[in-house]
Amino acid sequence: LHAKVDSGYRRPVRMVVSSGGDKERFYDTIADRFDEVVNRYDLERRLEIVFDEMLASDVLTGRKLLDVGCGTGWFAKRAVSHGAHVTALDIGVRLLAKTREKCDASLVAADACRLPFPDGAFDIVVSSECIEHTREPLRALAEMCRILKEGGSLVITVPNKFWRPSATFAAIFKLRPYEGLENWLWWWELRRGLSKGQVRIVAMSGFHLFPPLISASWPLLRYVDRFGPTIGPVMLNLVVKAVK
Repeated sequence: LHAKVDSGYRRPVRMVVSSGGDKERFYDTIADRFDEVVNRYDLERRLEIVFDEMLASDVLTGRKLLDVGCGTGWFAKRAVSHGAHVTALDIGVRLLAKTREKCDASLVAADACRLPFPDGAFDIVVSSECIEHTREPLRALAEMCRILKEGGSLVITVPNKFWRPSATFAAIFKLRPYEGLENWLWWWELRRGLSKGQVRIVAMSGFHLFPPLISASWPLLRYVDRFGPTIGPVMLNLVVKAVK
């Protein structure tokens, strides 16, 4: 591990990254075009679920919030707009540069499996579609539980391993422009991982009955999301909120 300060940013970027394969840093290679290829419905729906549903009862103003796997910064930007003191973390420094363009967050380049923070450092931790791109998603989960304060909230979204074959199919037919790690989790696996992190699950659901590739299907997908707590184990994505 090593630490470095990049003075090219308006605020320092702390770097604590380990050596790893190209797949771990794939998303950094497409940072300049990531916002062009991302599914906008999926992105907006995840933002809505995390902030307007799961964190609806949480006061963000003045709270210390960590965005793990911030990507190009959409979740960090939303948290900043709610008045949170945001730290945006990603393994990719190019992605962090894109985050800087969107909001004034503290930036940290690090592996989600080895968070460079002391125990109980944050009031709120969010992580959307990140841990599946690590080599050890359950370790990343444990790390987020570790750095969460007592009484703090953790919200995570992750693809459901039930649908993992769809990513293989999409890769074969070039329907999905991603080549990173794809270590998806089962519904029960996510619950069990959190149970080991000294947190209590207060809400868990699924969303996206099937991949939101066709815009005409989006109203149906949004409607079916209301049944996520019941049929979540067979839905494309999972979301969970836990409190420490």
